[in-house]
Amino acid sequence: MKLDKLDKKILRALQDNGRISNSDLADHVGLSASACLRRVRTLESEGVIEKYVALLNPKKLGKRMSVFVEISLGSQSEEALSTFEKAVDRSTEIMECHLMGGDADYILRVMADDPVDFERIHRDHLTRLPGVVRMRSSFAIRSTKQGSALPITES
Repeated sequence: MKLDKLDKKILRALQDNGRISNSDLADHVGLSASACLRRVRTLESEGVIEKYVALLNPKKLGKRMSVFVEISLGSQSEEALSTFEKAVDRSTEIMECHLMGGDADYILRVMADDPVDFERIHRDHLTRLPGVVRMRSSFAIRSTKQGSALPITES
């Protein structure tokens, strides 16, 4: 789908505030409410907008530790990768999983309450992932930038 300036303006506004009313969004981008709604529906149906979510404050929910876990598998066959990824999908403790180039096959991001909670996650979830031959964990001391908005350029 080719995005024009108005589509991009809509996307930027929705990334900033997913709960903005259609009327306010239309005013913000300079369209009528019906034209704006048509564009949003098209962006949704084309999969440009996948879903709407609430971003929660991890600290307010007791999740004070962000841990990045490098995973190396015993095999990089399609079957091994698929089996691992399906197991990761079933784990609610794993926030993100990225297939990597380089030393590690995957990098996972896990949120934990504290070191004791991470030990539980490590014992009950990470060590049970199929095909893992090596794990290395790094703890974030402090997050200096976190975002969810994708950059949308004019070009």
